Amino acid sequence: MTHPAIAPDRVAVVTGGASGIGLAAARRFGAAGMAVLVVDLPGAALTEAVDALKAEGIAAVAAPADVSDRAQMAAAKAQADRMGPVTVLMCNAGREGGGGLAADEAVWRRTLDVNFWGVFHGLQLFLPDMTGSALPGAVVVTGSKQSITLPPGDTAYNVSKAALRALAESVSHDLVKQTGGRVSAHLLIPGFTYTGFTRAKGVSEKPAGAWTSEQVADFMLDGLGKGDFYLLCPDNEVTREMDLKRMRWGMGDIVENRPALSRWHPDYAEAFAAYMKGGG
Repeated sequence: MTHPAIAPDRVAVVTGGASGIGLAAARRFGAAGMAVLVVDLPGAALTEAVDALKAEGIAAVAAPADVSDRAQMAAAKAQADRMGPVTVLMCNAGREGGGGLAADEAVWRRTLDVNFWGVFHGLQLFLPDMTGSALPGAVVVTGSKQSITLPPGDTAYNVSKAALRALAESVSHDLVKQTGGRVSAHLLIPGFTYTGFTRAKGVSEKPAGAWTSEQVADFMLDGLGKGDFYLLCPDNEVTREMDLKRMRWGMGDIVENRPALSRWHPDYAEAFAAYMKGGG
């Protein structure tokens, strides 16, 4: 079972498509017969990724662009239009954050510019044509579990992804009203995944607990076929059941009026541990 938007002779646009989850997704869309516009920062990584896709028989085109720059994204949109009807938009480009409230303002702005505004530009530029067409369409936004659980340590990243989650949820609802589900939105929520971010931290080999980008792409396609909005990926360390239990605890902070982020609060450490073991 596959999403009807994934079809031959149509176009998939993937931002952040030169590596990691984006490249794995581009490969899956291309294998389904789609032409793929790979949007990423200019440089060797983009060139090599597109060359590799072409070597596999995929009609891939490079679109060098910084997603935070609306004019550059508009140029990518013009490229896509020349390729054919865009039926899949994957807003996947993202960056790491940089710390807590005291982090430099430039770090905060760059994190939000890429992780939130980059997706916003993609949605505003591509969705009008997708909703105005008679063709089925799918929009995938790559989020993060940190948008839900908000672990301390990288507040800028958490805020950017929490805003992105709210945006994706609202867009999904709007598309139901506008298209009756013909164009659907989906929030990809990867687990621990071995990507360029991981390698940038000095990890040269995939940790045993991590999924590969290809596993995430396969999980995404399966969820798209089922019509799921929340594409909540497990990994080799954390099961779906563990994820759901942690998320229920987080919502309980509001329901039970506990301190914010009580999962990490010293007064609630024992209660959370007992809850995860089934005793709470």
